[in-house]
Amino acid sequence: MNIHEYQGKSILKSFGVAIQEGIVAENPDQAKEAAVELQKQTGTSWFVVKAQIHAGGRGKGTISETGSRGVVLAKSIDEVPAKAKDILGGTLVTIQTGAQGKKVNKVLIAQDVYYPGPSETKEFYMSVLLNRSTGRNIIMYSTEGGMDIEEVAHKTPEKIFKEEVDPRVGLQAFQARRIAFNLGCSGEAFKNMVKFVSSLYKAYDAIDASMFEINPVLKTSDDKIIAVDAKVNLDDNGLFRHPDLMAMRDISEEDPTEVEAGEYNLNYVKLDGNVGCMVNGAGLAMATMDIIKLSGGEPANFLDVGGTANAQRVEQAFRIILKDPNVKAILVNIFGGIVRCDRVAQGIVDAYKNIGNIPVPIIVRLQGTNAEAAKKLIDESGLKVHSVIQLQEAADMVKQVLSK
Repeated sequence: MNIHEYQGKSILKSFGVAIQEGIVAENPDQAKEAAVELQKQTGTSWFVVKAQIHAGGRGKGTISETGSRGVVLAKSIDEVPAKAKDILGGTLVTIQTGAQGKKVNKVLIAQDVYYPGPSETKEFYMSVLLNRSTGRNIIMYSTEGGMDIEEVAHKTPEKIFKEEVDPRVGLQAFQARRIAFNLGCSGEAFKNMVKFVSSLYKAYDAIDASMFEINPVLKTSDDKIIAVDAKVNLDDNGLFRHPDLMAMRDISEEDPTEVEAGEYNLNYVKLDGNVGCMVNGAGLAMATMDIIKLSGGEPANFLDVGGTANAQRVEQAFRIILKDPNVKAILVNIFGGIVRCDRVAQGIVDAYKNIGNIPVPIIVRLQGTNAEAAKKLIDESGLKVHSVIQLQEAADMVKQVLSK
């Protein structure tokens, strides 16, 4: 589950991670009130107005309606409402949102942390995530903060460092010190970086996160180490242990079709192709998507109906797939192990009749328990459903219907 920057920062702060302080606002008046309060709390006289959407690249992104950037500087309290107005309600287009962009419903009014001081400010990159190849958490960090980490990895891979953490013992003090040393910190900044890294890892481990990305981690001109941004992803499988974090979910930031699918316990991810998929089992779903691509099509979705593909779930799956106007055909690929194929077939027939006229061809492959009875049921239904046995037959049929 993704959460907003201001939510991620509140989590980090609760674990002792130093952050760029800020207050969220939903309209220009609230933005000004937030700036006044923030000035009282921090003494800042300049403010950063930051669009809150579930996407990166906000500082380089543009609000379609006003031309404003997604992150702007206000040099006084009086400037804050106008800056917020240019962002709120607009559509922010970034490299991660695509051309359609995302509507901005909230802004974060944050303190300006790039103030003059006795030493130079520096920006670092830091993330914490799971290294699936080793089964260990890994802290990835770089001296090149504030930039796209992919670009740094491509052009200067020697500037990216990695610190793996043994989950049996957790992050050790010498590892936090090594990170601070590799980032070139010294004196007070070194001590603050060690504390920052230790607190960051503690937060990641405690909330069952799947990823933390802090870009930039800032060494201020007075040697403080703070999180200026915070991208936090939570592991959905661990949310039952954290109802307070589950309450942070913002469904307005999610694809409406994916939200609806979740209500029916369907694992659905929208893609950009033209062939809808309905499959039971994640592995079979991936194989089905490969078959579609090999047949000349492109998968329009990932949809796993699970091991209990009854008539109701099948009908809802069809309705969700058909909401995508790009779908030109639907491939149903079910392996009947736990679930009986004839029950799935009956569900397909019932769903077809309940939905009414389905405007795209449906190709059904059912293998496993009672597969022959299932094929006979579909073939004798009188519906416009293509029944196949082999996976290659399904691929050939996809190619055939797409060529018409």
